[in-house]
Amino acid sequence: MPYISQKKRDYYDRVLDKFLYIIDKGDLEYCIFKLMKLYMTDKKYRYSILHDCVYAAQHCADEFRRRYLDKREDDARDANGDVEV
Repeated sequence: MPYISQKKRDYYDRVLDKFLYIIDKGDLEYCIFKLMKLYMTDKKYRYSILHDCVYAAQHCADEFRRRYLDKREDDARDANGDVEV
């Protein structure tokens, strides 16, 4: 994931922290979709830019999986034993 400057992080954190509570998966999907649409507001409707938008969302999903879901799977394997092949 791109690690943006602390100044930009502070700005986006102040804005995003106002979301206080996202209730369920549907709300989360709406927020992600809305952010993608906002990103496209002043961009040309071109394949490469649309692809960048989708890639950013996928890249975030990949990073989330790497940091959280994979760790959870590793913890479960350690606690319960590996599957024999």
